[in-house]
Amino acid sequence: SQGLWKQGLRGSRWKQYLLAAFLGATPGCMGAFAVVALYSHRTVSLGAVVAAMIATSGDESFVMLTMIPAKAGIVFLLLLLLGLAAGVLTDLLFGIGAIHQGGEGHEFDLHQEGTCDCFPRGQIAEQWRNCTLARGVLVVALGLFIFGLLTGQLGPSAWNWIRVSLLLTGAVWLFVVATVPDHFLERHLWEHVAKQHVPRIFTWTFGALLLMHLLVDQLQLSGWMQTNRLLMLLIACLVGLIPESGPHLVFLTLFSQGAVPFSIFLASSIVQDGHGMLPLLADSRRDFFKVKAINLVVGLLVGIFGFFADW
Repeated sequence: SQGLWKQGLRGSRWKQYLLAAFLGATPGCMGAFAVVALYSHRTVSLGAVVAAMIATSGDESFVMLTMIPAKAGIVFLLLLLLGLAAGVLTDLLFGIGAIHQGGEGHEFDLHQEGTCDCFPRGQIAEQWRNCTLARGVLVVALGLFIFGLLTGQLGPSAWNWIRVSLLLTGAVWLFVVATVPDHFLERHLWEHVAKQHVPRIFTWTFGALLLMHLLVDQLQLSGWMQTNRLLMLLIACLVGLIPESGPHLVFLTLFSQGAVPFSIFLASSIVQDGHGMLPLLADSRRDFFKVKAINLVVGLLVGIFGFFADW
C-alpha cells in the first residue's frame, strides 16, 4: 500500500480505536499482535493499544465460545465497548505521552526504487535456481515445522483448532517465503523479522512462560485462589498481568461453575490479554508496563463496581 493505510490511520484517532478494538475482539492473539506491530511503527496511539488489549481475550476466546457460548458474545461486546472508552481516556490523559516511546528505527521502511511485486510469476523459477541462503534456511525451517505438525511431533497431540491453525499459518508462510522476490525476503523477512524481532520476542516469551509455570504450576496458586474468594477480585486482576493465556482459564472455569460472580470474571478478562502484549514487552518495556497498569486500574474499577452492584 506504500503507506496509504498508515496515513489513513494516523489521520483519525477514532479509526485507530475502532480498528484496534475490533482486532482485539477477534478470537486469538493475532489481532492484538497486529495492533502492537502498528504501534511499534508509530502508526497508532497508546490509547489504541489499550483498546485492543482490553477488548482481547487471547486464546481464551475459543474456550469461552465452548464453555459459555451464550455469554461469550456478551463478554466480547462489553470488552470492546470498555476498550473503546479506555482507549479514548488514555490518549486524553497522556496526550503527547501517548506517542510510542520505544527504540529508534521503528518507522515503516518504504522503498521508492520501483514497485515490489510480491508474486513475480516469471521470476520464481529463476529465484530458486539462484537460491539465497536466507530463502534456503527459511524454507527448510518452515518445511520441518510443517512436517513436525503433520507427524504429531510438534503442537497438540490431537487435531484441534490450535494444530490446524499452526498448520495453515505455516503453509501460508512457506508459500510466501518460496515465492517473494529476493529483495523483500532478505530486507524485510530475514533482516527485519527473523534476525531482529524473533530472537527478542523468543527470549521474552520464554521468560514470561517460565514465570507463569513457577507461579501457577509449582506454587499451585490456582487451588489457593479457590479457597479465598474474598480476595478473588484482586487476585484475578493481578494474575491478569501475566502475559500468558493459561492463568485466565482458572477464572473462566470458576465462573462457568458458578464459583465466582460475573464481575470478577469480567475484571479478569479486562486485565488479561493472552500473548498479545509479549511483542510490546520485547519492543518497549516502559510502554508494556504502562498499558498493563492502565488495564489493571480499569479492571479493578469495573470489578469493584460490579461486586458492589451484586453482578
